[in-house]
Amino acid sequence: MKNNVRLIKTEAEYEIALTRLSDLMDKDIKAGSGLEDELDLLALVIREYERSKVAAPVADPIEAILFRMDQQGLQKKDLVPYFGSLPKVSEVLSRKRPLTLAMIRKLHTGLGIAAETLLLGDDGIDLSDAPAYDHTKFPLQEMFKRGYFKSTFDTIRKVKDHAEEAIREFMQNSHLQPARLRAPLHQKGVRTMDEYALLAWRVAVLKKARALKLTREYVKGSITDAWLSDLAKLSRFDQGPRLAQEFLADAGIALVFEDHFDKTYLDGAAMLDGSRPVVALTLRHDRLDNFWFALLHELVHVQKHLDSDNDFIADNLEDKIQMQTRDEQEADEGAKQALIAPEEWENSAVRLEHNTENAKALADKLRIHPVIVAGRVRHDTGNWRLLSNIKATVRQHFESAGVTA
Repeated sequence: MKNNVRLIKTEAEYEIALTRLSDLMDKDIKAGSGLEDELDLLALVIREYERSKVAAPVADPIEAILFRMDQQGLQKKDLVPYFGSLPKVSEVLSRKRPLTLAMIRKLHTGLGIAAETLLLGDDGIDLSDAPAYDHTKFPLQEMFKRGYFKSTFDTIRKVKDHAEEAIREFMQNSHLQPARLRAPLHQKGVRTMDEYALLAWRVAVLKKARALKLTREYVKGSITDAWLSDLAKLSRFDQGPRLAQEFLADAGIALVFEDHFDKTYLDGAAMLDGSRPVVALTLRHDRLDNFWFALLHELVHVQKHLDSDNDFIADNLEDKIQMQTRDEQEADEGAKQALIAPEEWENSAVRLEHNTENAKALADKLRIHPVIVAGRVRHDTGNWRLLSNIKATVRQHFESAGVTA
């Protein structure tokens, strides 16, 4: 009898083969017969089809660790360098605590356990490379309070235990290159900023900026001195800061607000996200005059200094050393001129007689908020008590934008 057994290629053929195998197993087959050959061959092709369809089991990382411990005669105490403490060793081996990336890196390097086993097949992580950052140096507590981490890390303990995973998730799609960020982030001055806190702030700013819908694409050269002066005139209105955000959006520039972190001494920054300029302010000083000066200062950076080779400029406007650099002096002067033209200031009465009437007269003439004139008087004289009755805050305009008090 002719043998019709063929390789199985479809599920339907598999079902037919199983039925035929069952029929043959019910028969009284003689040894050496054609039916015995068919039975053996059918069982072989069925087994091969099943092997091709059933995924190979993934090795269990805990079993792999226990196997390596048995191989090398290791005790639990010998794993403390890999896990951090004896209680953590016990919790991990009893499957009460998950492995962290920090543990996995140490186990891979120290015990030679395969990366694919420890990572359960996750090929998005290369354990042969050192981590891009020391993840414990990020301001994790403050980042958690600000809601930077997703629900996966819903307690500060989870964030700290899984710092590398939490930061990887937070940094995802930021497109910031670690190699570049190991260098100082274009910040000069007496006090060195905490680079990890500054990096966290920068990523948070980029996420906010990308969530904004801008009216059009930015065109290089569209920021002119006249454009800056027109923007400054919005200060006259009660909702001026909000109007400024719309004014910038209409030019393809994202304006966002994010509180500074401790040890960043940050007033604001100008940066590029691809070809889109982003201006970010911390509102570290809750004064309307400071807001307008810092905003215009950053926009002069966008106008004159920001490019692909200099795509992030962080500013501490109180740092006298930083302010002595050419770019910072240029941004300072540009902001001053946009708010109050030099000839207007030279000819103003308030420059010599610091009273409320003169301050308001100049503000009315220039169509700007009086607090800007008062701020200029205080800055130029160094006497911050002058015109103290002329003041205004700005933070209340942006509480809903994520700036915390």
